[in-house]
Amino acid sequence: MSGIVGIINLDGAPINRDLLGQMIDFMAYRGPDAQEIWIDGNVGFGHTMLRTTWEAETETQPLTLDGKVWLTADARIDGRVELIAELEGKLRRRLQIPSRSNGDGSDSKVPNDAELVLFAYEAWGENCVKHLIGDFAFAIWDARERRLFCARDHFGVKQFYYAHVGSTFVFSNTLNCVRLHPAVSDELDEVVIGDYLLFGLNQDLSSTTFRDIRRLPQASQLTVSTKSKTTQRFWTAPTNGQIQFPNSGDYIERFKELFSGAVGDRLRTNKVSVSMSGGLDSTSVAAVAHDSLFHGSAHSELRGYVVVYDRLIPDEERRYSALAAAALQIPISYITADDYSLYEERTPRELEQPEPFLMNPTAAQFNELLRSMAEHSRVALSGWDGDAFMNEPPNSHFAELARGLKIRKLVADMGWFIWSRRQLPPIGFRTRLKRLIGTYPLKAFCPDWIDESFSKRVNLPERWKQFTSEPARAHPTRPYAFRVLNSTSWAPLFEQYDAGASRLALEMRHPMIDVRLVEYLLSVPAIPWCVNKEILRVAMAGKLPKAVLNRPKSPLAGNPALCLVEESRVKFVDNFAPVPSLAKFVNLTACPRLAGEQNSDRLWINLRPFGLNYWLLHSLPIGVAIEKKTGDGHGTEIRSNRTEQTRVR
Repeated sequence: MSGIVGIINLDGAPINRDLLGQMIDFMAYRGPDAQEIWIDGNVGFGHTMLRTTWEAETETQPLTLDGKVWLTADARIDGRVELIAELEGKLRRRLQIPSRSNGDGSDSKVPNDAELVLFAYEAWGENCVKHLIGDFAFAIWDARERRLFCARDHFGVKQFYYAHVGSTFVFSNTLNCVRLHPAVSDELDEVVIGDYLLFGLNQDLSSTTFRDIRRLPQASQLTVSTKSKTTQRFWTAPTNGQIQFPNSGDYIERFKELFSGAVGDRLRTNKVSVSMSGGLDSTSVAAVAHDSLFHGSAHSELRGYVVVYDRLIPDEERRYSALAAAALQIPISYITADDYSLYEERTPRELEQPEPFLMNPTAAQFNELLRSMAEHSRVALSGWDGDAFMNEPPNSHFAELARGLKIRKLVADMGWFIWSRRQLPPIGFRTRLKRLIGTYPLKAFCPDWIDESFSKRVNLPERWKQFTSEPARAHPTRPYAFRVLNSTSWAPLFEQYDAGASRLALEMRHPMIDVRLVEYLLSVPAIPWCVNKEILRVAMAGKLPKAVLNRPKSPLAGNPALCLVEESRVKFVDNFAPVPSLAKFVNLTACPRLAGEQNSDRLWINLRPFGLNYWLLHSLPIGVAIEKKTGDGHGTEIRSNRTEQTRVR
């Protein structure tokens, strides 16, 4: 994990070195190991370093290999062995890297991730992103072409924000860092505010809450020069072709190989935390990580962390996670969530987020989970999101087959389901089928506390209609997986793990969101392998307790939010004092009281006025003074404020 920032004055004006330095200082929490700046006339890059892999121990950024092409990146590149072989074949040479000391008197010749990105750019230019996998957000300044090239990974795990105001282009992986530039205004994007009040999230993956600041969507690249600015997508999930192996065991062996590789690529260190509930996904990640970490090493540390409810609602996470931890012989820590209120007032920092979408009413216990893991290690693993790719609802699958008149396949798959599950297909099959053929309309809901003039100004009724209509068919055999992958709510969930929201020196990694594994899971037959995570259950047999393997997927047994309302633990929310600007968006006389609310959907919706009010109160202005000073901009300058390098444990 690193902090990246860059400024390009397209009119040739010199970079304000003090401004760039203050932007780097602002992101010091992202990279306590080193903070460095590179300036060359009208271009300036900055970087803060958090060393989370063995290869990163000698890494420095901003980085160049030839003095002409410069990089600042927040990147972890996967499939390194295969990529190096491909690069050496393309470049027709062994990868030559500058000699550097490991601190023990030896020299390292293994390319780090930043160097691999630059080698890939040398080999393929802007097509390099088609050869890179992993989690990355980076920017490359090509002095030969006077061009900036930026990219963000396939699923949007890493963040990338930018603003193009007049002749100034500024970017960062931290939204509030972009706001520090004096050319970037604090004016809000009213459409995005409307999305928050109406849906609880932004429906435009290229915009942010601020009018001047844009977000580079996942799997996208951006090229900027004095003549143009272009954005294009470099990857989409495959929708054709299906893997057919002769033996069922081949599906499992290939899955094991890919899953193990995905976990291994996300380790590359020997001290790791796992966000480990008692469910199958995260415990499987923990099991594979355990095998990889302790294979031939007695000095690794793996610890599980889980949020549990002991009193507020019935909850079995403590029991199942304890069973898994005991089987793996790893320690586990519990964060008890019963005592946290909605919008926990004891920890106001949890609510001070760069955008209102990140202000989850139950964020306090989630951030306590992140803090606990950060105290143990710099790297944490999650089990998110196995549900999207290994739990295709059979009703969706059957309905798509029926709609496509694939009767033979439909009969065969329904027969397998009845035989293996000893039950008929879910009752929801008929309802889902009606929705797919367009005869079952979705109900609409628009809160009556949204200000009427504001609603008309941004045309919220039309926006509601646009984003609640039934989507077109996405995939003939994996409709659920593709709708999740292409939804406007999926990729933004990574932001809650990002240091821009948590302000922790912790990098969250998600082995199940690995492009190789995802492409494979989207290509295997949904039945039997991707119903109720059959492929994962078979693959993990013998590694996890049978109780965990056979645990059915189920939501929380109760609603903690409604329980908190019943206990009247929302008084400070009901009695909030509105800031003047809230009246632009919300009819203050119509704001409902939450105490006594018994409908969970209405509860979450009616919490939004408080959330927006708190965000408006604490986000504007950002509160960091930036003096407008101008550097002389002559020549090339590197400012370094490096701290002592610490070995990744």
